[in-house]
Amino acid sequence: MSVDPMTYEAQFFGFTPQTCMLRVYIAFQDYLFEMMLVVEGVMLKKLDGIPGCKVSPSQIRKCTEKFLLFMKEHFDKLFSKMEEVLLQLVLNIPKNVLLPEDRVQEQYPYSKEEFEALQDELRQLQEQYRAEAAVQQELLAELEEQKVVKAELEKILQCFDGLESICREHGGGNFKESFALLTQNSKKLQNVLKDVEEKSRKMKQHDQLM
Repeated sequence: MSVDPMTYEAQFFGFTPQTCMLRVYIAFQDYLFEMMLVVEGVMLKKLDGIPGCKVSPSQIRKCTEKFLLFMKEHFDKLFSKMEEVLLQLVLNIPKNVLLPEDRVQEQYPYSKEEFEALQDELRQLQEQYRAEAAVQQELLAELEEQKVVKAELEKILQCFDGLESICREHGGGNFKESFALLTQNSKKLQNVLKDVEEKSRKMKQHDQLM
């Protein structure tokens, strides 16, 4: 059996020529074994019809096996020559023949170094794509959050608009001015509350010392 991988032939045929020859060899060998069994069966029937024949079936089997071994040795020699001819002349693609799907390589040849550089560039592009995809996912998540915040702000603005309408209906003036005044008063109340808490704390300390 040839040790040449014949990868180009495998690309064209869809199978390796060696595999094809192996299957042909097995098929011929199986046929040879079957033929020997048929011959043995015919001999047993013929001898069984001869009166006084002393040839036993085991002796016939030994003769059959010897003949089969003889045939197999000669068959292997013939098949070896046939395999050599088929692999060289039938299942072999000449070196000067280029398959249609590989003609682009003839138009755009490149070296091993150029191929490795292309692979490196491809890996870099893949990494860049993955990074950009991750950033895009983050931006989409942030956009969803902004939509939620926007909806909440719109609710607050609607609430303010409603309060301003109520203020106008009850003669309260501008709601924004009222809200600013309310904020100032709230800060004053917070300051007063802090002063009261501070004075209360000092009074407690004074009572403890007394």
